[in-house]
Amino acid sequence: MPEADVSKAEKNYYTDQPQKNEAFFLKGSNNYDWGFKNRLGRIFNCESGRTVMLAFDHGYFQGPTTGLERPDITILPLAPFADALMLTRGILRSLIPPSLAKATVLRASGGPSILKELSNEHIAMNMEDAVRVNACAVATQVFVGGENETQSVMNLTNLVDAGNRVGMPVLGVTAVGKDMVRDAKYIRLATRMCAELGAAVVKTYFVPEFETVTAACPVPIVIAGGKKLPELDALKMAYEAIRQGAAGVDMGRNIFQSEAPVAMIKAVRKVVHDNMKPEQAFELFLAHANLKKHKA
Repeated sequence: MPEADVSKAEKNYYTDQPQKNEAFFLKGSNNYDWGFKNRLGRIFNCESGRTVMLAFDHGYFQGPTTGLERPDITILPLAPFADALMLTRGILRSLIPPSLAKATVLRASGGPSILKELSNEHIAMNMEDAVRVNACAVATQVFVGGENETQSVMNLTNLVDAGNRVGMPVLGVTAVGKDMVRDAKYIRLATRMCAELGAAVVKTYFVPEFETVTAACPVPIVIAGGKKLPELDALKMAYEAIRQGAAGVDMGRNIFQSEAPVAMIKAVRKVVHDNMKPEQAFELFLAHANLKKHKA
């Protein structure tokens, strides 16, 4: 039994100081449950309100992607510089040390390989398993305009329902197929659909007029890095996306396929969290990489 409070000191109830009731820092996230917000707060930096996610979930449909042949060698040195890791549960369990205190976003959809129709995805993991491995969010693609659009939409809504039961945010990824136009009109449609259907965060591509995409989406947007670009171009894309309202980046190939991946992720962090101009960040990249300008 606990001991009785026998202290003779006068009690202080701080009656002159009202209890604070602070709003959650992340766009559109104030009305979620505590555990839900705690998970989001581990993905996004509470000071900048942004995130640098390192995406290396490509193998779930591409196999050993260039730069991911040995994630234990190529990815683990990068992980300390990311705010969150986007990966599959297979790589998480087999390669990521439990002592690595980083947020994780698990790819929860799958089915076809790159040899088949990619929009024919289904939910490929149980929400209980996401909780078991202490994930901070789960992700699924939505193929708006794709052959299996409705199926992918239902994947998202089913995942949102399962996530809400346990306080797990869902990241909706707007897939762009070979026949879909990658412009602001399409991206506005796809991101807004994901948010309306319950995604807590949306991942999409940076396009011209991107400020209209972020303005029309009531939840945070992170941009996909896409195919490998020259380092300065990738930094310019990240800078413009942040300037136009993005809450971060989810980059993969533009980091792990860089000639100097650690230097690149450090430069990306400066752009995302410190609003560093891309040219300055590129100089930082060159300094950390010990590369000459003509090689970049």
